[in-house]
Amino acid sequence: MKSEHSSNATFSFLFEIAVDEIEKTRAELPDQLRAALNEVALVLEEFPSPAQEADGVARDQLGLFDGSDATDPSSPQMPRIVLWLGNHWEMCEAMERDFREEVRITFLHELGHYLGLDEEDIAERGLE
Repeated sequence: MKSEHSSNATFSFLFEIAVDEIEKTRAELPDQLRAALNEVALVLEEFPSPAQEADGVARDQLGLFDGSDATDPSSPQMPRIVLWLGNHWEMCEAMERDFREEVRITFLHELGHYLGLDEEDIAERGLE
């Protein structure tokens, strides 16, 4: 996992919690899905950057899948899942249990996009 963030203590705290929750979630996935995650970079940021916002990312967006999905392995660029932890924390009103749950849901939602699922498929699985 890669961290792109400001150097504040709150983000460090959120990063540690998010890594813990993502690792627990990964461990619960079937072997085939865990293996698929080896082909995706996971980036944890505090908030979207001005450049990301200029590219259409909403200021309060929770996550993003960027790149070619698993059904199109021809792209030379590694796909990535980005989670904005500050937005999760704000949405959850600084409640750790809720934060963990939303990080898990967003991580699985973006993984679904990597696997080629559209918003309807993801919603059917309760990952919205």
